[in-house]
Amino acid sequence: MNRRKKLTIYSMLCSSFVVSACQTPPSAETDREVIRIGHLPITHAAPLYFLDANQDDYFDGGAEVELVRFSSWIELMDALNAGRIDGASVLFELAMKAKERGIGLHAAALGHREGNAVITGNEIDDLAELKGESVAIPHTLSAHHLLLDEMLERAGVPYDAVDVVEMPPAEMPAALGEGQVASYIVAEPFGALGVQNGVGEVEYQSQDFCPDNCLCCALVLRDDFADANPEFADKFVESYAAAGKEAGDPTEQAIETHQAYLDVDDNVLEQSLGWISYDDLRIREEEYDYLQNKLTEMDLIDEPPDYSEFVNDEIVRDMDMDGESR
Repeated sequence: MNRRKKLTIYSMLCSSFVVSACQTPPSAETDREVIRIGHLPITHAAPLYFLDANQDDYFDGGAEVELVRFSSWIELMDALNAGRIDGASVLFELAMKAKERGIGLHAAALGHREGNAVITGNEIDDLAELKGESVAIPHTLSAHHLLLDEMLERAGVPYDAVDVVEMPPAEMPAALGEGQVASYIVAEPFGALGVQNGVGEVEYQSQDFCPDNCLCCALVLRDDFADANPEFADKFVESYAAAGKEAGDPTEQAIETHQAYLDVDDNVLEQSLGWISYDDLRIREEEYDYLQNKLTEMDLIDEPPDYSEFVNDEIVRDMDMDGESR
């Protein structure tokens, strides 16, 4: 069965503010090198937040990371594919599809490990009760869709028995509380938000299904930017990985940095960060192979790029556990 024909599109509206922001050229008032990186406001992009907050420490004032915030993956990928941004923290599967279609991209690091919860409504006592109900995912090409497939198979529920809808992550907790969906699978902090708001509970975490890790979000760069700015691109990736170490540090200062980019309260953030890790952002080939095979099995990608074609995480692999280059 072709999953691509099964989905109901919940929301594809673009924000005119975000689109216009993407079209703004870098400032001509500075000689500093600038890299423009897209992201959604989720904990999976946290290494970018810590890099942005402390970028003068990483680049000594000689370069600048400009974060461009989007409200949906559709908006972000339009900007990335068109070259309006130089890279992004993006769903791994979406980037693979863009690569398959000929967009010059490569994955340089993961955004995180784990941190993808399956949330069900409080009235759901058995997953068989999802038959005939709606389940929200952020995009067809996402780890969350793969997790949904694994969950339904484990529960003995046919994929065709549920209505799978695409929905922006920020809308999912409210949609569950209002009965628009019976379950959702999403990036953090929106799983924790649903739990903390009392509208749902955790049915599974991603590690319950995938060997080692379900590859979810990755840092990808456009090849044209990296080719034109090799030293800056390498320094950016190195700094990104080092910032990831800070993102996973449960200090008061780290919590304040997360909250500066995510509009959630302490309890939500504490629970969310308890589900996610930023310690190891390498992209292992065996994990990628699992993802590649699963996407093909679900008929989501026809010819997914091979690991050697798409992944270039040499910078991250060459960093030791202290975040210093060897």
